[in-house]
Amino acid sequence: MHPPSFWQNPEAKWLPFVLSPIAAVVSAWADNRQAKKGWKAPIPVLCCGNITTGGTGKTTVVLDLVKRLQNRKIAVHALIRGYGGKVKVTTRVDPALHTISDVGDESLLLATHCPTWVGGDRVASARAAINAGAQCLIMDDGFQNPGLHKDVSLLSVDGIVGLGNGHVLPAGPLRERAQRALARASAVLLIGPDRTGFLARYKRELAACGPVLRAALQPDRADIAALKDTPCVAFAGLGRPSKFFEGLSEAGVMLSQSLAFPDHYFYKARDLERLITLAEQDGAQLVTTPKDAVRLPASFRSRVQVVGVGLKWDDEMEPERLLDRLFSSGTTR
Repeated sequence: MHPPSFWQNPEAKWLPFVLSPIAAVVSAWADNRQAKKGWKAPIPVLCCGNITTGGTGKTTVVLDLVKRLQNRKIAVHALIRGYGGKVKVTTRVDPALHTISDVGDESLLLATHCPTWVGGDRVASARAAINAGAQCLIMDDGFQNPGLHKDVSLLSVDGIVGLGNGHVLPAGPLRERAQRALARASAVLLIGPDRTGFLARYKRELAACGPVLRAALQPDRADIAALKDTPCVAFAGLGRPSKFFEGLSEAGVMLSQSLAFPDHYFYKARDLERLITLAEQDGAQLVTTPKDAVRLPASFRSRVQVVGVGLKWDDEMEPERLLDRLFSSGTTR
C-alpha cells in the first residue's frame, strides 16, 4: 500500500484541510500518550525512532549502533514490536525456530546480530532482556510508545522525503506534531541529501533539540565487488525501495531491471517465478537486501546475491559521542 501523493506535496492544501479535524484528534491523542511516565529501567535505553510512517532506515541505524556497542564489550539487546508477526507476547527471537510470519522480517534480521525481543509491551520485553543479561537496551522504533523511559532518543529522517507536507495523520505522514517530537529528541539523524529543505524548514524546532547528525546509506563494498561487470535484477520490499536501487547504481552496479514491492512484503511463488524469468531473460544476477532475504524461502536464497547496506557518517565520532551520552550519569533525555 503506497501513501497518498499529497502527503509529499506541501502545495496540496484542500485534502489536508478537509482531514485536519481528524489530524487534530490524532495530535491530541499523541500528546496525551506522552504525558504518561514510563518505567525507568536500571540499564541504559536507547531508542531509534522516527516521526513519519514508513521506512526511514531505522533498522540500519540500530544495526550500526549495535555493532558499536558490541565493540565496547557491552551486552546489548534489541527490543522491537515485531511488525507483521503473529507473536504478540514477549518472546526472544530464535532465527532457527521463528519465521517471518511469527516475528516479522526486521526482528529476524536483528536477531542475527544481537539478542532480540519482540512484543507490544516494551516494559515486559525490557524486563525479560535484563533478566537474560542485557547491559543496554536498544529500541527499533517505539519513540511514540511511552511505556518505557528512553535515556537517549535518536530520530531518523529520510533526507529525500523529509517530513512530507508536515501534517499529522491522516492529513500527512506524521505520527505526531513535529514540534513536539523534535523537542523530545536527544539527537536527529538526517540520512541522505536534504532534498526537501528539512533543515531550513524546521530550523527553529531543531534548535530546541539535540544535535543534528548526518549520514548516508552505503552498500557493502565486498558485496558490490562480487557484482562487478555483472548485469543485475534488483528487487526490494522496503518503505522506499528506490533508496536501495539508487545506492546500487551509484556504486556502479549494472541494473537491467529494478522491481519494487511493498514494505514487509511476503513474497509469493508467482513473484519468485517472475524474478527467475526476468533474470534468465537478461542473463542477470538477482540482488536484494538483507531485510528481504529473510523473507525468501531458503531454497530460493541461493539464487540471490544479498547486498548489505550500512551507514557512512559525516563525522564518525558523532555516534560514539551519542553512546557516551547514553552511559553518562548526566543524561536527561
